[in-house]
Amino acid sequence: MPLSTGDTPALMLGPLLRHVDPVSATVWVETDRPCEVEVLGRTVRTFRVGGHFYALVLVEDLEPGSTTPYEVRLDGARVWPEESSPFPPSRIRTPGRPGPFRLAFGSCRYAALTTVDVTEGIPPDALDAYAERVASQPEDEWPDALVLLGDQVYADELTTATRSWLGLRRGEQVPEDGQVQGMEEYTRLYAESWSDPQVRWLLSTIPSSMVFDDHEMIDDWNTSAAWRRKTTATDWWDERIAGGLVSYWVYQHLGNLSPQELAQNTTWQAVQALAADADAEPVLREMALAADRDPHTVRWSYVRHWGEARLLMVDSRAGRVLDEQARRMVDDEEFAWIEAAMRQAVEDGVEHLLIGTSLPWLLPHAIDSIERWNEALAVRHEGRPLGRLAEALRQAADLEHWAAFGHSFDRLATALLAVARGEHGRAPSTAVVLSGDVHHAYAAEVVDPGGLAARVHQLTVSPLHNQAPHPIRVGFRIGWSRWARRLTGTIARMARVRPTSVEWAKAAGPYFGNQVGELVLDGRQARFVLHVSDHRPDGDDGLHQVLDLPLAGTAADTAGDTTAGTMAGRTADPVPAATAPAG
Repeated sequence: MPLSTGDTPALMLGPLLRHVDPVSATVWVETDRPCEVEVLGRTVRTFRVGGHFYALVLVEDLEPGSTTPYEVRLDGARVWPEESSPFPPSRIRTPGRPGPFRLAFGSCRYAALTTVDVTEGIPPDALDAYAERVASQPEDEWPDALVLLGDQVYADELTTATRSWLGLRRGEQVPEDGQVQGMEEYTRLYAESWSDPQVRWLLSTIPSSMVFDDHEMIDDWNTSAAWRRKTTATDWWDERIAGGLVSYWVYQHLGNLSPQELAQNTTWQAVQALAADADAEPVLREMALAADRDPHTVRWSYVRHWGEARLLMVDSRAGRVLDEQARRMVDDEEFAWIEAAMRQAVEDGVEHLLIGTSLPWLLPHAIDSIERWNEALAVRHEGRPLGRLAEALRQAADLEHWAAFGHSFDRLATALLAVARGEHGRAPSTAVVLSGDVHHAYAAEVVDPGGLAARVHQLTVSPLHNQAPHPIRVGFRIGWSRWARRLTGTIARMARVRPTSVEWAKAAGPYFGNQVGELVLDGRQARFVLHVSDHRPDGDDGLHQVLDLPLAGTAADTAGDTTAGTMAGRTADPVPAATAPAG
């Protein structure tokens, strides 16, 4: 509950610590009314969107490698931290401290533990449990960054409480498959997801980077041209996409931007230029509708600089090219921007290049083959019965990952291999793709071509708070099996599907349950640590570490010369380098 009462402004959501670099940080808040927001002596006025009030406070002149506790004041009254908070003080920790860099990541959080009906059978909220774990640890063991890889809210899968709220708002009963519509209803989802004390504290202290996936808008968002033609022709789509993208811009995207990017962002500058009592929703709605109709107007992708690590977050939803004969995960202009950012990272001497994308690049082999086969049929037989059947299967089975955009899969492979070979300068130790979406966790590594100077990995962690029904769990286990790979590979070859441009082996997984991953980077060394909560026979459903997988810098590697080629030819066996603690 907020500290303030009566005529004093109240803190509704936040604070969220967002972009942090060695000398500056941004802090995001939502308040219940217009007011002055102060953090560490920096004061800004709230801006208004659809009757809600927000602020993004830029804190500058910080020291590299420093730790600075902070408070939030509204019109001079302290509202954060709360008097009764059991958590450590919120603080800004800038990059540059000695020791390993820890990055926590995951995706797919269906509301918060306290808002989900127990009858749904969802395992304990991993992000809540992770926050409690972090709060109990010494500060030097805290993660340095949190990366949320999509589906921070579910616009198309509502809790019972939200359906009841919508029923009161709309004056009619909302069915179980009801969905939100418009900015006002989206604000309810963020309040539901970010209000629980554990996650609220975590987001106030660990800098967060975010990107959307389909459920922030609607399931299957931008799956194909056929899906888009059908959906955008409805009378409700404009309201849905406008509400989804406006709320995403306010709650997630704004905090992804650096101070320099904020100064150059035309939408943010337009919002800042409005009169104090003006509502920015019309400006943002215009931006959202333009972005939906012409992805060139907004770039949702961005870069995070963390010293020896660099994250390139890729929008793999809104910027797709859906022409069946020229399908692309992102258009050529944005892919050129991605490749330039990768080259720049190498030229800057980073040790670990991280590619964030909500959808996995490397999938279980059988699923990869099916997605390629499906795309080939849809393209080859577009407009004919077999093409329409392939399209129906694509939408029903969510066959829309990087493998279903074969040209883009190969272009990303080419870019990563160029980095790993050292074609742009000294190769980093690792090139790691971080993803979510598929409701299980696994690690995979490129094994062919071999002889790479950097190791290329896919790390997938999902969900933070959701569940994979038993049939889905069985399907993903089968997807990694040798016999399923042989079967689907044969089907793909019979359809004359072009082989993959790289070969990969599963290194660990699949793991099910709610999950948080950690990437631990120390010089040229790297490890993948996985924490899972699930319904266990012994009743201990809490968060358990199940994996500690070396990714680079292990005893098998010489310093500065990690080589993925040592795994060449092992295309299906798990790599026996992980430790899996009992329990």
